[in-house]
Amino acid sequence: MAEARIRRGGTARLSSAKGRATKGTRGRTLKRQSSLDRLIEALPISEATLQRLASWAIVGIFGAILIGFAIFFGLPGMARQQAALIAARAGFEVDKVEVRGVERMDELPVYNIALGQVDRSMLSLDLPKVRADMLKLGWVKDARISRRLPDTLVVDIVERDPVAVWQHSGQLHLIDVAGVVLQPVSASAMPDLPLVVGPNANRQTAGLNRLMENAPALKPMLAGATWVGNRRWDLRFQSGETLSLPEGDKISAAALVNFARMDGVNRLLGRGIVKFDMRDPDRFVLRLPQGKVEEKPVDAAADTASAVALGEEG
Repeated sequence: MAEARIRRGGTARLSSAKGRATKGTRGRTLKRQSSLDRLIEALPISEATLQRLASWAIVGIFGAILIGFAIFFGLPGMARQQAALIAARAGFEVDKVEVRGVERMDELPVYNIALGQVDRSMLSLDLPKVRADMLKLGWVKDARISRRLPDTLVVDIVERDPVAVWQHSGQLHLIDVAGVVLQPVSASAMPDLPLVVGPNANRQTAGLNRLMENAPALKPMLAGATWVGNRRWDLRFQSGETLSLPEGDKISAAALVNFARMDGVNRLLGRGIVKFDMRDPDRFVLRLPQGKVEEKPVDAAADTASAVALGEEG
């Protein structure tokens, strides 16, 4: 009996062990992980957090789809128009235009652009477009467009500074230092500014200003300048003389400085000489009213007074 019980017990225990082994094997089979499971377990966030993130991602995708449909059917534009209409009915509508900073230019083109915004809602104003239209005006260097609630459009203009009159193809135009054409000029109403002559001379105005800065004493005497052959300047002074300079920024600046020094010592300007020619660095040529030319080799230390005397005596 006891032996039988022991056998039964043993059999039972063996069966139990076998069952446990079978369960363990089955459990290991169920827990076999995929690469995705191992990747998720490696993340430093909990499974609950992952589930929340997945839920929000689904909501975001559906939201993006709805926004895409709304944009496709023009709903945001309709909403903006409705909001602008409501604002206009509430008194937020452009009724006044205030232009500031205009001193020399004609205000009418500025007002023509700004008045195109009158009777528009303050919310629907396209301020960048208004500014871009203002910058198309020759006189306007910069512009700032702003709203002043409830009903005023404010336009702040920064004007260009005129520095010369450009003569080309029989036309006269006021220009700034960058050569931008500001407005036509009548020959009977010429401003007190230097006259630059020749094709593309307007684009060389900044270079002409830099050139004249090398001779400050001559700058107030400059009446005009001709851009010759798209490579060099002929300067005309108020006393009637012309100075022909060589090509090249450095060479022409050195020649002008040398001429200013000689004029300061010997008073070359205002003595009846028609033209000074310094295109050749080895020669200083003076042309007299009679058309006679006298040449004398000179250098930086040459006696220019004798050169002028020779020209006048000839």
